[in-house]
Parts: sequence; structure tokens; C-alpha cells
Amino acid sequence: QVQLVESGGGLVQPGGSLTLSCIASENIFKTFSMAWYRQVPGHEREWVATTQNSVNLFADSVEGRFTISRDDAKNTIYLQMNSLQPEDTALYFCASKGFWGQGTQVTVSS
Repeated sequence: QVQLVESGGGLVQPGGSLTLSCIASENIFKTFSMAWYRQVPGHEREWVATTQNSVNLFADSVEGRFTISRDDAKNTIYLQMNSLQPEDTALYFCASKGFWGQGTQVTVSS
């Protein structure tokens, strides 16, 4: 069973940046796509971005502000989030091969 662990969340002021990490217990990211989602309590989970090989796709709400990078040697994919706004506040999850992490909280507030 693959384990995915997110980290890097925290409290940041509007306009600030954070980088989230998703570490997999197995080398799956070369074969399977990986997606970032976010969820606010009481709302549906929202797709944020997907990466597979060298192709990255982003939701319109984050396009131009978020980027993805990866370190295959570390089985890690990063979500660099810039120009964060209060509406980006959510629990962020990574998912791949049908497995999900437990999430990392991002709070954007002054």
C-alpha cells in the first residue's frame, strides 16, 4: 500500500508564498499521475493541479500563481504557491494511484 505524506502547510499573510511537499513511500510518480486537491470544511474537494511526466495542469483559480516541481530521487513532488490569497485557505491533499495523503493545512490570513 502506497503512503503519501503532505507537508509544508502553515499560516501565511496574503501575497505570501508556501511550498507544499508530497512524499510517496514508493517510486510511483514516474508511472502514475499525481494530483493536488484542496478542501474547505463544508465544501466539496476542489482539484488544484495534476502532474504527469513533464505535463502540469492547473485549475483556473491557481493558474499563474502555483507551479509544480519534482525530485524523483526523493519520490517527492512540490507545489509552489505564490501570491496566496485568503480564498486559498484549505486543507491540501495529494493523491496518486488511488491513494491519498492526510493533508496539510494552508491558512492565508493577515
